[in-house]
Amino acid sequence: MASAVEKVVKSTCRMCHGVCGVLVHIKGGRVVKITGDKDCPTSEGYICAKGRASIELLYHPDRLKYPQKRVGERGEAKWQRISWDEALDRTAESFLKVQKEYGAQSIVLAHGAGRLYGIWGARFAQCLGTPNTISPGHICYAPRVIASKMTCGMLPVCDFYGFGGVYPECILVWGCNLTEAGGIDGMCTSQLTKAINRGAKLIVIDPRRIPIAQKADHWAQIRPGTDDALALGLLHVIIKENLYDKEFIDKWTVGFDKLAKRVEDYSPEKVEKITWVPVRAIQDIARMYATTKPACLLWGVAVDQNTNNFQTCRALLILRGITGNIDVPGGDVFWVPPAGIAQTSPVIGQQFPRVEPVPQEIRVKRLEAETYRLYHDAHQPSLWNHVLTENPYPIKAMYIMGNNLLVAGSNSLKIAEALKKIDFIVTSDLFMTPTTEWADIVLPAASWLEINDVAEIHIIWCNPVRQKVAQVGECWDDKKIMAEITKRLGREDFFPWKDDEDYCNWVLKDTGMTFTDLKEAGVIRGEMRYRKYEQGGFNTPSGKFEIYSSTVESLGYDPLPYFVEPPHSPYSKPDLAKEYPLILTTGSRVEEYFHSEGRQIKSLRQRRPDPIFEINSTTARDLRIEEGDWAWIETTGGKIKQKAHLTDGIHPKVVSAQHSWWFPEKSPPDYGWKESSVNLLFVDTEYDPHTGGEPLKSFLCKVYKA
Repeated sequence: MASAVEKVVKSTCRMCHGVCGVLVHIKGGRVVKITGDKDCPTSEGYICAKGRASIELLYHPDRLKYPQKRVGERGEAKWQRISWDEALDRTAESFLKVQKEYGAQSIVLAHGAGRLYGIWGARFAQCLGTPNTISPGHICYAPRVIASKMTCGMLPVCDFYGFGGVYPECILVWGCNLTEAGGIDGMCTSQLTKAINRGAKLIVIDPRRIPIAQKADHWAQIRPGTDDALALGLLHVIIKENLYDKEFIDKWTVGFDKLAKRVEDYSPEKVEKITWVPVRAIQDIARMYATTKPACLLWGVAVDQNTNNFQTCRALLILRGITGNIDVPGGDVFWVPPAGIAQTSPVIGQQFPRVEPVPQEIRVKRLEAETYRLYHDAHQPSLWNHVLTENPYPIKAMYIMGNNLLVAGSNSLKIAEALKKIDFIVTSDLFMTPTTEWADIVLPAASWLEINDVAEIHIIWCNPVRQKVAQVGECWDDKKIMAEITKRLGREDFFPWKDDEDYCNWVLKDTGMTFTDLKEAGVIRGEMRYRKYEQGGFNTPSGKFEIYSSTVESLGYDPLPYFVEPPHSPYSKPDLAKEYPLILTTGSRVEEYFHSEGRQIKSLRQRRPDPIFEINSTTARDLRIEEGDWAWIETTGGKIKQKAHLTDGIHPKVVSAQHSWWFPEKSPPDYGWKESSVNLLFVDTEYDPHTGGEPLKSFLCKVYKA
């Protein structure tokens, strides 16, 4: 029978924000297997546990399949199925009511990191007329993008692929747990393994002995939250020992002399006291990185999750620049996107049909715009205070797309209090979560297997295809949801395409391909060129790599990187450290889960059934904690319970706790989210003055057996 014949379709996984090429195997109209696509130029057949579990997610019995409305009080978990028309009509009516009575700024759009929200979400907020969009960007990726734009005009990414006939000879992995992260980092794992097998040197900067550190020539066990100091210490050694690329500096940079003076104060001896990295290690790492050419630097969220994230990112960019590793084969490059792509990553920019922008008098009302002047969204941790105080204006409506705020955001109890106060909340998600339970309307979102798209990846030298191969219930693509709401707001011009394939054809309109062509090809590629700055300069005001940033200076900030002691540390709060003697770090990746997602998927939960924290074996013994014991982790914000894993791969004064834990198998509306979610422990604190970053990697705590 024809229906029993297996069909294999090229697509692109989206179980996290990575985009690994996959083959979707279909039999009898049903997806039966997901395998890695060896022909995909980026992932080359790699697929992680999350990707393999995509079918379990797609057909999970607890998937949200139909729109629902709340019929009881918030928190009663009483819901009634409704039609899409009713759900969208009520949503649009509620937004229009808020716009009329309070102004569009009183609507907030919140999105997470999993599905493709960025460009469409920003456009949808523009349609609503609100300047207030929140996301986890201030602690994930955005600081690196912003710092890159200020310093060299664009985000540089490791050139593992040998397009220029050269591969990295040295790879510096900084706060990036490759083998657990999956997605784009997982794709880099296979490339990194190949590079090591070719003889490349490997340096790892991480407070934990992550798996890749086992292969490292140097592993620097840094004190959490002091990455800025270590970067400045490396710059000190490189400059003092004349290990920099003088030709690149003389011709293509501004501010080197000022940098040299700044880093005089960051000797290896001083930096050792700050970071706990020995003097000899600082010197050896600086020498290896600066003299082994070409070198690339692979960074992760560890550099984002502190209160000096912007300047930390700037320091790491300058490391790349002064060693001559920018936009050279095998170094850190600016990828060339496929020619003719109409919509590109926010890293490069974005193009949409032109519409009337949000008026300036509304844009200036973005919450915390003047406080965090380099950040593009409203500041998520500060939003909840604004909701509760109604200062400078009330927040009356919220649209939440795939952001399980109660376990993914810090100061979670305050978030819960604020959500209760908002008049109207609509969410789109794949499952009921602790956050969707506080909504008025819940919309069933499509998984990546139910979507047509021209996928985007952070490395941006190709655009793979994503194909719709299934339909569960009445689940809709987020793009369709936003477009349909827009129609009801009377602004069809914001999303003028008749359907998703029409949109994909528009994205490809100048490439010479149609979406049908892309389905067959699987990917459209750009043609790489190197040292592009030699033709057009860098995309900065000076046209050069700005070590000393004129743009940063014009905004009232220090134009050079500097070190800031974490606000909750043994040195900044020595009295508090007597009661809370350990440093809590969190946000480290595990392969099975993407932040708060995946805990209802059987195969993943069997591999990682419980929330785990890592503690040094000696420290645990002193606290009478044994392997597998449940223990309390407590900060000034409260306490949670997780299971102990004893290891010698973490400093005796540091513990690492998994984040975003909740228990879908427990009763609604809470699903046990107050038991083990580490974000409950992070309360009001100091934030990065540029981007609003939070000290999630360095918070004082104590641990004791439960």
